[in-house]
Amino acid sequence: MRTAKEEVRMLLDKLPDNCTFEDIQYHLYVVEKIQRGIERAEKEGTTTQEEVEKKFIKWTSK
Repeated sequence: MRTAKEEVRMLLDKLPDNCTFEDIQYHLYVVEKIQRGIERAEKEGTTTQEEVEKKFIKWTSK
């Protein structure tokens, strides 16, 4: 697992040299949300496509 500092360095290397602070903040935000989602999925599990479709049918058929 990489450290936060390593992740930021990798991100900065991928962004163009003329990016703005706003661009960097946005990409950091996205990376953080993805990491949180992965961690949550590992802790709480995920839902299969089939399960989602069944729930969706119940929600939309009322």
